[in-house]
Amino acid sequence: MELRVLRYFLAVVNEQNISRAAAKLHISQPTISRQIHELEQELGVRLFERGTRTIKLTADGEYLANQSRQILTLADKTKTNIGKNAEISGSIFIGCSEAPMLNTIADAINRLKQIAPNVIVNLYSCDASEVQRKMQNGVFDFGFVLDPFNKTNYNFLTLPGVTKWGLLTRNDSILATKAKIQVADLIGKPVILPQRHTSQTLLTNWLGQSDLKFQTVAKYNLLNNAAILAQHGVGDVLCLDGIVNLAQTNLLFIPLEPQLTIHASLIWSKTAVLSRAAQIFLTQLKKLLNQE
Repeated sequence: MELRVLRYFLAVVNEQNISRAAAKLHISQPTISRQIHELEQELGVRLFERGTRTIKLTADGEYLANQSRQILTLADKTKTNIGKNAEISGSIFIGCSEAPMLNTIADAINRLKQIAPNVIVNLYSCDASEVQRKMQNGVFDFGFVLDPFNKTNYNFLTLPGVTKWGLLTRNDSILATKAKIQVADLIGKPVILPQRHTSQTLLTNWLGQSDLKFQTVAKYNLLNNAAILAQHGVGDVLCLDGIVNLAQTNLLFIPLEPQLTIHASLIWSKTAVLSRAAQIFLTQLKKLLNQE
């Protein structure tokens, strides 16, 4: 599979039409059709269900599209970062969970821009499982993750600051007058929970029992979407503080009692070789933390 052919394939996926893909790539329609046909022959599968107006992916095509995006991202990143110019350039890719401790990463990026203004930092908001998967695939250079997280296979720096768990609720709810949320307050209430298994375990331990009778109405991996559900009265959200901007919303955050706090870390692979740009970013972060 040549990278060029994978780019043709993704163009067809994105346009859902071979003619439009050919026009966008400035090549002839027979050329791109032949390349896709040869790719299907090489793989021994059909990639598209061809229709009259649009073409849709088969299950094998869906898988190849997902893998192709990661392969091409990694190839482009490698090409960018391998330049031998004296001037530092390239791209850094960081997969980020949601937490206010990202402020320290922002400060390190500011320091990096003063030294290497041509370096581009790419932040991707995602949960811990996707951070881990894309670091294993070499797509992400770093991961910004929340504890608890198994860091056995990673180098890491624990970042300053903590955030706390609490409940995101409407300001007209019956819980809105409370200063703290206790376990008994959640009994019988519709609750929106995080999808992350370790977060659920953490909250179960706080609850003190595994069969607490509240109504789980939804689960989320990124909080901003859950906050929209909360605004519309779907349920209250068990979440971390300092992530959603509550200004001009009908929501407020109430911390849990007893308090449940959490730390964050920046992780990177113990085996992968960091690009020059990534190494300099890490140096700036360590200086910021007085660790170099």
